[in-house]
Amino acid sequence: MAELEVLEDAAVWIADDGWIHAVGPYQSLARPASGAGAQVVEVDGVLLPGFVDAHTHAVFGAPRLEDHERRARGVTYQEIAAAGGGILSSVREVRRKSAEELRDLTARRLHHLLRHGTTTVEIKSGYGLTVEDELKQLDVIRSLRGRPPRLVATFLGAHEVPEEHRPDPEGYIRLLLDEMLPAVTRHGLARFCDAFCEPGVFSVDQTRRVLEAARTYGMRLKLHADELDGSGGAELAVALGAISADHLAAISERGIAALAGSETVAVLLPGTMLFLGQRRQAPARRLIDAGAAVALATDFNPGSSPGMSLPLMAMLGVPYRIGARCRIGTASIWCARRGSAARLVTSGREP
Repeated sequence: MAELEVLEDAAVWIADDGWIHAVGPYQSLARPASGAGAQVVEVDGVLLPGFVDAHTHAVFGAPRLEDHERRARGVTYQEIAAAGGGILSSVREVRRKSAEELRDLTARRLHHLLRHGTTTVEIKSGYGLTVEDELKQLDVIRSLRGRPPRLVATFLGAHEVPEEHRPDPEGYIRLLLDEMLPAVTRHGLARFCDAFCEPGVFSVDQTRRVLEAARTYGMRLKLHADELDGSGGAELAVALGAISADHLAAISERGIAALAGSETVAVLLPGTMLFLGQRRQAPARRLIDAGAAVALATDFNPGSSPGMSLPLMAMLGVPYRIGARCRIGTASIWCARRGSAARLVTSGREP
C-alpha cells in the first residue's frame, strides 16, 4: 500500500483483439511492436488504468431530494429513516418503476461514471426487498452488460427490513433464505452477496445467517460494516472470508487488527460520511499502518452519496488521511509524469 509505481517514458502494447499485450519502457517495446506493424499513438501527459468503483447502488428510481433538504436543516440519517425517508423511500421508487424505466435511468448514470474514468462498476440491488423487485434490479444490471463500463452485480436483499415486515423482521430473514437467495441463484444474476450489518438494521447473527447461506449457493461475500455504530461487522467479515468490509467509520481496534491479518479489503467511502455531515471518517491511516488492504469507492446512491467521481473521492480522502496511499477502487496506478510522453502502442487499430 505504501508503494506507487510510476513508469516514465512508458508504453502500452495493445493487440488486435483489444487485450493489453505488454506494459513497460518504450524502448523495450518499440522494436517488437513495430515489427508487428503496430501504429504508435503519442499520449502527452499521464496515462492511468480505468478506475474500479467497488461499491455503488446505481439502480434506483429518483434521487432522495427530500432527504437532502432535511439533511441541510440538520436532521440526522436515523431521523430521516424513522420519518419514512432513507432506504425505504428508494424501495418505494424502485417498486413503482418498470424494468425499462430503471434500465434507461441506470444507463445514463453509467455513462457519467465512465466519463469520470470508471471502467468497472460494482452495482448492488437492495431497493426492491421482494423477490420480484430484487430480481428486477439485478436483471437491469444484466441487461446493461456488453458495453462499457464493465458491471459486477451484488445481491443486497439484506439492505433493510421492508415496511411490510417491520412487525416480523425474522419473517423477512426467512424470505431471504427460502425464496430470494434461491431465485437469484437460479437466474444467475449476482456474483456477490452483501448485507447491512448495523445496529437497528441487521444484527451480527442475522447477517451471518444470510451470508453463510449465500456462500452455500456459491456467492462471494461482502459486508456493509460498522458504518455509523460499531457492531463487530469488520470482525464478522474476516471470520466469513468476505472479499470486503465496506464503510468502517465506526470500526473497533479489534476490527482493524482482524482486517490487518486477513485478505479482506477495507473499502472506504469518504463521500458518504461527508455528505451525511459526519465529522468521523474511517481510520484509513491506522488501517494501512496496521497492514490492511484499503480501497476507495463512491457509494454512489440516491440518498447518502450522490457523487460519481472516484478522483473526487481520492481528493476528499486527503484531508481525512484517506487518499494519499490508498488504492482507488481496486486499480493500482501507473503513469508517466507530466512533461514526459507516454506512448500508447497499438497493433492494427485505435484502442
